[in-house]
Amino acid sequence: MTASAPPKTRPLGERLIEAGLLTPEQLRISLKEQKRTREMLGQILVRLGFVTQEQIEAALAQESGTVQKNLEFVEIDLDAVKLITEEIARKYKLIPISRESDILTVAMVDTFDVVAVDEVQNQSGLEVNVIAASEKDVLEAINKYYGFSGSIDEVVDQALAEGLGKDRADQEAQEAPIIRLVNQLILRGVNEGATDVHFEPDEKVLRVRYRLDGALQQGFLLPKQLQPSVIARIKILADLNIAESRIPQDGKIRFQVGKKDVDLRVSTLPTIHGENVVMRILDKSKVILGLEDLGFSPQNLEIFTEMIQRPHGIILVTGPTGSGKTTTLYTALAHINSLDKKIATLEDPVEYQLSVIRQTQINEEIGMTFASGLRSLLRQDPDVILVGEMRDSETAEMAIRAALTGHLVFSTLHTNDAAGALPRLIDMGLDPYLLASSIIMVLAQRLVRKICPDCKESYTVPAEELQALGLGEMEGFSFYRGTGCDKCNQSGYRGRAAIYELLPVNDAVRELILQGASSGEIQKCAMGQGMMPMRNDGFKKVVVGLTTIDEVMRLT
Repeated sequence: MTASAPPKTRPLGERLIEAGLLTPEQLRISLKEQKRTREMLGQILVRLGFVTQEQIEAALAQESGTVQKNLEFVEIDLDAVKLITEEIARKYKLIPISRESDILTVAMVDTFDVVAVDEVQNQSGLEVNVIAASEKDVLEAINKYYGFSGSIDEVVDQALAEGLGKDRADQEAQEAPIIRLVNQLILRGVNEGATDVHFEPDEKVLRVRYRLDGALQQGFLLPKQLQPSVIARIKILADLNIAESRIPQDGKIRFQVGKKDVDLRVSTLPTIHGENVVMRILDKSKVILGLEDLGFSPQNLEIFTEMIQRPHGIILVTGPTGSGKTTTLYTALAHINSLDKKIATLEDPVEYQLSVIRQTQINEEIGMTFASGLRSLLRQDPDVILVGEMRDSETAEMAIRAALTGHLVFSTLHTNDAAGALPRLIDMGLDPYLLASSIIMVLAQRLVRKICPDCKESYTVPAEELQALGLGEMEGFSFYRGTGCDKCNQSGYRGRAAIYELLPVNDAVRELILQGASSGEIQKCAMGQGMMPMRNDGFKKVVVGLTTIDEVMRLT
């Protein structure tokens, strides 16, 4: 497609109905809502939960005859980016990709936007070739390649020059570079896909580190004299008490990157060299996937899809902090979400907002616990309930009562494997017969780092090494690893994928629960009936070149 859109475009609702993504009744409801709010139809469809933004974008790309690209794996030419101003890129949600001779290739969200194509053509003086990309990918690329002005080193130099050695009367001059510095440090974490940003005071420096793909990586070493101003700025943003540095504090920041809101959960902790600050980055645009995007094997996907559509029972997701449990649960809720169901959640904290779903924040300081909240929630006539975590026997008992009275309950538990969740609940004081009657599935999961696609290479593992690892049956397979490159910060890994262990609670497992069997006995029984252990699921992802043997062995 060059320089112009198709001559004839059909209404969005008509296209989505033809694609099987929308029903005529849903379109009628959305058009009625549009008359009331004057919003764009696409925004209303997403807000009501009828379709996702990605589904709309894919349908538009298919109709316009353009190719939809995942920009994560597209190399963007900086010289091409400079041909279009940031103002135009943000206004029309587009990013230049490359230039070949007199043709500029541009990734756009709305490939039918003739005005945007004309603007790009006029500004660059080139013919325009359009490809489609998701809004999430385009906005992330804009923030990465345009970003805020000035490098972090330049802002640090300016902060040192302007912000030190001056009296309090010149406080605004001191604050301006510190504000830019903190913004830059946060933006760097968001753009690189970090889950956490750590501000760690040492004796002579303030160390900034980012958690990328589950591993901490060195970011910046800031001069010690900037530490008080940087920590104070973060505490002001998080609405914390800047005069109190002797006790831990928790807060929240809403940080805007382009048109995208990112929530930051902030935690401070006094140390001998000053206050340590950790920010957890909650990027709302990344949490909701399709079930097929979670990485289930075909067998596990079929079981999981069937289980989450059951009318009642408890579904548990287990794993350590940061293992992707929230993403799995929210994706399941999004899959079953509809206007004929009432779905409610109890969370601590509410990390991401979901359309049509009623979400409630736990606040233990005022007595709003999981148990008391669940007791009240049952009087709200819900069909599906998400309890953020089973922390105590009272909460677990209330969840069981909800399941036995006709509700579908999702929750999480911290155990090492799927089978271990059942004895753990018995140890919490729950009756085995109630567990056997209510729990229908336990899912355990971990996140493994994916091999960087830009430096991926195949290699052969010696037979004796495979034997030592208990993988003798994999002799002769080709394995893959990343050699390290600029795209992955020389780590050989980029991005993460989940590995799973899915345990349906059938009659045989229920009998073992009633007998008070150990997790080992339950595991053995489940494997005898076809359950794939987490390590085996990981090895399947090793064979297809998604991750490495070392990653799977490290986590399982």
